[in-house]
Amino acid sequence: MGAHGSNLEDILEEDMHHWYTKFMKESPSGLITLFELKTMLDMTGMTQEASGYVDQVFFTFDMDGDGYINFVEYIAAISLLLKGEVNQKLKWYFKLFDQDGNGKIDKDEMETIFKAIQDITRIYDIPPEQIVTLIYEKIDVNGEGELTLEEFISGARQHADIMEMLTKMMDLTHVLEIIIMGQQNHNLATK
Repeated sequence: MGAHGSNLEDILEEDMHHWYTKFMKESPSGLITLFELKTMLDMTGMTQEASGYVDQVFFTFDMDGDGYINFVEYIAAISLLLKGEVNQKLKWYFKLFDQDGNGKIDKDEMETIFKAIQDITRIYDIPPEQIVTLIYEKIDVNGEGELTLEEFISGARQHADIMEMLTKMMDLTHVLEIIIMGQQNHNLATK
């Protein structure tokens, strides 16, 4: 995770009072709306896919579905992303990919998320279509063009290259840094 990761881990070690104070400073209402999240992430000029990705991330972290991320959901999200077990992270990835909520992910849903991630990170190493084709060739053993949660988890765990690719692509450390340190501090740190 590099130098930024160690900063994040140090921040996570701080006491809960500090976390709560920081959360309330960023969001005095005690709740983060989707609009506020996009403002924190400076989403101006992002593509529709990137905006949709942030929507999907928000909705997966809004565990009670009330349209807000509260402090408990905020801490749970950060803990999952930084310290979660492999199966927990894979379940979260699946939920993120399953945009229509039907319990299966198809190639289009996965490709849309990967395009959005690339738009946000500005890292275009491998075309999303190529990533999706590779994943489905290895994991979609029935050749149905859809993956269930069980297929996704077992397939990712069986193929180290797929797991590594998912972990790298789905790393939201930069997003957490912006939320935790604030947009201005992040912009200064990346210049």
